[in-house]
Amino acid sequence: MSSYPISKKYLIYSVQESKPAAPKSSIDLNSNKYFAYCALGGIIACGPTHALMTPLDLVKCRLQVKPTLYKGIFDGWKTIIRSEGFGGVMVGFGPTAIGYSLQGVGKYGLYEYFKFKYGEIVGESNAHKYRAFLYLTASASAELFADILLCPWEALKVRQQTSYPPFARGTKEGFQKLKSLEGFSGFYKGIVPLWGRQIPYTMMKFASFEGTVELIYKNFLTKPKNEYSKLQQLGVSFAGGYIAGVLCGLVSHPADVIVSKLNNLPKAEAGKSQHGLIDIAKDLGIKGVWRGLGPRIIMIGTLTGLQWLSYDTFKVYVGLPTTGSTEQAVLLPKEHELIKNQK
Repeated sequence: MSSYPISKKYLIYSVQESKPAAPKSSIDLNSNKYFAYCALGGIIACGPTHALMTPLDLVKCRLQVKPTLYKGIFDGWKTIIRSEGFGGVMVGFGPTAIGYSLQGVGKYGLYEYFKFKYGEIVGESNAHKYRAFLYLTASASAELFADILLCPWEALKVRQQTSYPPFARGTKEGFQKLKSLEGFSGFYKGIVPLWGRQIPYTMMKFASFEGTVELIYKNFLTKPKNEYSKLQQLGVSFAGGYIAGVLCGLVSHPADVIVSKLNNLPKAEAGKSQHGLIDIAKDLGIKGVWRGLGPRIIMIGTLTGLQWLSYDTFKVYVGLPTTGSTEQAVLLPKEHELIKNQK
């Protein structure tokens, strides 16, 4: 569902020659209500999926900080359960669920908003021609704001997952403890590396997803998107999301390692140098910034596939078309109204 405006020629083709692609909905595309539903879909897509990945994320974060701690994912789980009980593998669940739910609001809701607004600014011809650039700029803009919502909870999550003995027994205790120890700045000391990790990640996530889905419908399937059932379209959403997730993991992994390391440093050590991020990267070295790549590829690929599946399932449920493919372009309000009248 590309959110760029489309030409009159394309509009006529969509109305006269193709089947209606989405069920009737009271939600006008690109209206405030539409963006609000996309933000709600973002909560559903990001919060639960990230929270369910907590056991894998826990081992990944600990290996990034202490690479000799476990031999691998399964050894990590066995060791944690043996020493901390079954609840030990869910350390960080609370801040993960809260933080990534808030992030989902900005990631998906603002992405749809910026994609539409930027398309209006450059005009329909340029928006269509340079749609890949439109996806990149819209997703980068959205993630910039989404990370401001995420950062405090990411800081708490990493602190809980990588501290020995455990930093706190729960989310509320951990939040209050971090606030009392480091103040408000303690929640945002990782904002720059978080942007460095999440903005390239999200740019890759949305642009590669949109491109992959368009490629699947154009080159690997035999019919236009709107001639496939919603279940089949959701299958494409999951496949496109998984492929995008693998690419995202590769692009953003070094910054992810630095975020984990930074949030694990004592306050005095973390702030002793004006160039803390550069110092951490130098200390880690080329090999060090790629620690935990295997678990993260598995985690992010699965996570991203499930996110797009959840997001598009919610959109279908409320009567909106699934995301991706130029055949399902999101129309400007006046064009959407024309289609409704012709139906």
